[in-house]
Amino acid sequence: MKQDVALEDLCPVCATADLVCAKWTILVIRDLAGGCSRFCELERSLHGISPRTLSLRLRALEEAGIVERRTYPEVPPRVEYELTEKGRALLPLIDDMRQYGREWLGACGGQSAEADDSSERAEVAVA
Repeated sequence: MKQDVALEDLCPVCATADLVCAKWTILVIRDLAGGCSRFCELERSLHGISPRTLSLRLRALEEAGIVERRTYPEVPPRVEYELTEKGRALLPLIDDMRQYGREWLGACGGQSAEADDSSERAEVAVA
């Protein structure tokens, strides 16, 4: 059993899946593809996510080096989240998932037009 765990640790597919497959994580990355966002903006764009879950996902992504958190010394304090270079490297994966969903699963929406527009802009920016 320990040998199986060691092999999984060496598998890049497993390592990537462990990073992005937590519930909501890939959608947080998708929404940050358009640029900086504040917590409340992410919460609005991710219908159904609880503030606690969003906070946990952002913290985990920050610890993994995927998201950068910037705090501005204002009253009230302003906090923005942005993808790091490591995080932006995941955008082609999200674009491929989007294309697969459209082509093979008949999915054409599931997010607001505004979020889809920002995702499309991010696709162009990455290309």
